[in-house]
Amino acid sequence: MKIEVLTKSDNSSIQKTIISKIKDLINLKNLEPGDKLPSERMLSEKFKVSRSNVREAIQKLEFYGLLKSIPQSGTFVANIGVIALNGMIKDILRLDEPDFKSLVETRILLELKTASLAATRRTDEDLVIIQEALTAYKDKVENGVDAIQEDLLFHLAIAQASGNSTMNNFMLIITPEIITNFQKHHVCDAGLTKRGITDHQAIFDAIKERNPKLAKQKMKEHFKELYNYCYNV
Repeated sequence: MKIEVLTKSDNSSIQKTIISKIKDLINLKNLEPGDKLPSERMLSEKFKVSRSNVREAIQKLEFYGLLKSIPQSGTFVANIGVIALNGMIKDILRLDEPDFKSLVETRILLELKTASLAATRRTDEDLVIIQEALTAYKDKVENGVDAIQEDLLFHLAIAQASGNSTMNNFMLIITPEIITNFQKHHVCDAGLTKRGITDHQAIFDAIKERNPKLAKQKMKEHFKELYNYCYNV
């Protein structure tokens, strides 16, 4: 798993501008379902933005099912009518940026399920990836180094092991904003990072033992402070 997924997304207004321009291009060219879009390079030159900006916008439209990227082939208009496509893009452009508490709440709901699914579906390769993330987190914590990224990489590895690509995509989407704002909102006390080692190990052990009920319970216990933050309990 690459650390790049944890970097902060570019300015959302730039992304929305690119999405709007992609919509205009589809209409201008009368593109039909299955038609191919210009390459990322061509779009970046046409829109005068970076290729990474274009890629982010395409990934967002792909997430909502409006585009489909095929490796080595390109990006294509999904199997949806133009009227519906335009309406959905307008809705996407109107979406507000979620507040931090909403992101954390969504993360809790997702991770209780991904932990359970990972315990059921994980492969030996998944276990290796989760173990590596756990070790990286433990090493940084024990050396007094900030380990927020390693913490979230551990949880992303579990999401990947769940075998549910949609849940995994959701985690990848909300993770950058959570990383950026974790310390800003003072969600977790610094002293909890050492307890996190024990929590992570318990979650890993439950997944390794293929015990979905225990994995979910250990994840819930791990999120005790997040529950307090979201629900004041």
